[in-house]
This record gives sequence, C-alpha cells and structure tokens, in this order.
Amino acid sequence: MDILTIFLRTVLIYFVVFLMLRIMGKREIGKLSLFDLVISIMIAEIAVFVLEDSAKPLMSGLVPMATLVLIQVVIAYITLKSRAVRLLFDGKPSVLINKGMIDREEMKKHRYNLDDLMLQLRQNKIMNVADVEFAILEPSGKLSVVEKEVKETTNANLKPNGAIRYEGLPLPLIMDGKVQDENLEKIGQTRFWLKNQLQDRGAKDFKEIFYCSIDHRGRMFLDRKR
Repeated sequence: MDILTIFLRTVLIYFVVFLMLRIMGKREIGKLSLFDLVISIMIAEIAVFVLEDSAKPLMSGLVPMATLVLIQVVIAYITLKSRAVRLLFDGKPSVLINKGMIDREEMKKHRYNLDDLMLQLRQNKIMNVADVEFAILEPSGKLSVVEKEVKETTNANLKPNGAIRYEGLPLPLIMDGKVQDENLEKIGQTRFWLKNQLQDRGAKDFKEIFYCSIDHRGRMFLDRKR
C-alpha cells in the first residue's frame, strides 16, 4: 500500500509542478533571473518534502507551491507595468567590454573574473577579445557579444621575431597584472621581449596591465587597469 501511495503521490506532484510551471509561463524556461531561480528552487524543495514523507498531507505541500506561483504571477504582472520593479527583481545588464575595452570595475562588482569572460566569449564563438566591441552580461547570466565591424588584421606596433610560430587560440600573456610565463614559452619569447612590447604601447610595468593577449598572427590585445 505504501509503494502504491508513493507512486500515486509522485505522479500527482509531477503533474502539479508541470502545471505550475506552465502557469508561470515560458519565460521561466527560457530565462532564469535571480527571482525566477529562487521560486523554482523553492517549488522543487517543497515537492521533495511532500514525496519524502507519505504521512504528510498533500495540502501541506500544494498550498505553499500554489502560493509561490501566485507570488510569481502577481510580481510578473507588476513588472510589466513598472520598469523600476522589473529592475529590482530581474536586475539590469552590465557592460563588461565597452568600445573594445574591458571594464575591470564592472567585472569586480559582479565577482566576474577573466576566466569567466574567456569561457563565455568562446561559448559565443569569439576566440579573441580584440574582436569584441561590446560584451554585455545579462541578468540571466548570459553574455551577449557585439563584434567589431572591422576586425584588426595587422598590428603595426608589434615586432615579432621568427620565434612566434604558435598556431592555436589567442594566448593570454598577462592576466590581472601577472605575466603568464608558460604562454610566453609557447611563442618562444621572454619577459624582456614582452616588456619592450608594452613600453612601445606606453606601459611601463606589467602591473599596469589588466589583460594582454597575442594571437598566432602576432596581433596583440592590451587592456590597462583603470
């Protein structure tokens, strides 16, 4: 009897949760803001709570879930009418790369590091930061990228010697002011060579640079700390 009860409760809860998500709308599936995520997690936790103990009355789970759905629907309706409320619950986009330059302060505000940025750029099929005009972190956590209309093909200030034979993705040479020595070795160069390249661009010290990379063509991208 207990097994049959658990089976029937599981089926019922499944359809209840399914119905609630349909009521909340396709927005919940396509984009999870912080508010949506909290609602979804709470509904899931309540559903598990009801299924774990067959002695618990179903109403002790159904009423809280229905309340959460009601809260979500009401707030979703209010946010349609008020942008201020919408920004309060959903947040607003953050520009991480603005006119080709990385905004370090904005990244720090969202505890977003360079590795996170590189990962999401690759997910957008962008392999070189130098090709990005704008990168916008949406409230859902997705990175929207606008590429430069005219990409750089050469770098007149770069003076690579024959040692640069790297044929892979752009390599970071400096991250957060720290030189990536293993990547310098891959292109057959030294810190002395890198410092000369930075000085040609007006930088006196490695610590002045937030991010610096080089691709297989010798194109160097440089972003200073501000």
